[in-house]
Amino acid sequence: MISFIRYLIAGWFLVQAGMNHQLSGDPQIVYQSDQLVITRLTDHTYLHTSYLQTNSWGKVECNGMIVTDNQEAIVLDTPVDDKSSNELIEWIGLTLHCKLVGVVPTHFHEDCLGGLNAFHELDIPSYANVKTIELAQSKGYALPENGFTDSLSLKVGTTRVYLNFPGEGHTRDNIVAYFPVDDVLFGGCLIKTLKAGKGNLEDANLETWSESVEKVASTYPNVRIVIPGHGKTGGKELLEYTETLFKKNN
Repeated sequence: MISFIRYLIAGWFLVQAGMNHQLSGDPQIVYQSDQLVITRLTDHTYLHTSYLQTNSWGKVECNGMIVTDNQEAIVLDTPVDDKSSNELIEWIGLTLHCKLVGVVPTHFHEDCLGGLNAFHELDIPSYANVKTIELAQSKGYALPENGFTDSLSLKVGTTRVYLNFPGEGHTRDNIVAYFPVDDVLFGGCLIKTLKAGKGNLEDANLETWSESVEKVASTYPNVRIVIPGHGKTGGKELLEYTETLFKKNN
């Protein structure tokens, strides 16, 4: 009897530990290959990371987000090329059993829309800031199909993901995406991971970057998880760090 009671107590603690892990949103890698890593952040939100080879920065880890609900999914930022994008699309279908209902590049650089053609070939609709479409066209990149100006909400399952242009920063067109079901913000390259430098400033607006991040923080006060364009995820401290990094006196 004593052994049985101990068994029940041990089982209870294991269940509680599992629940606590689930509620804490501890990142967990659920898929990994040479060109793509997918990390589960919450029950409905995943981080995808692919790798861009650059002349200036070497091999760069590039983040994107997947949001899911009721067997539907939306991807924020494509992986860096069609090959890794096809790998992501296949994983979403076979593992999550979700239909992809949209893809959103958050600005016009290759680390956001380098794999857009893979989505278009499967008739997955794409959405972007109208400025992103204009800038992508000037570079000869694949073009998102549907444009918006300041904000847009996209239905995924029974909920929505909210897209917003907070102002210029990393680029003139950078947007962020907020998924209120899990209070997750995809900041893209507007937001820096902790201890990161200023990075690629070729298309940046240094005068307004900090102000744009401050607007993001005030617009989404309940944010719990923040995904930067590159590097580790975090919380509100990423917004605070980025805002300080680009203060005019820094």
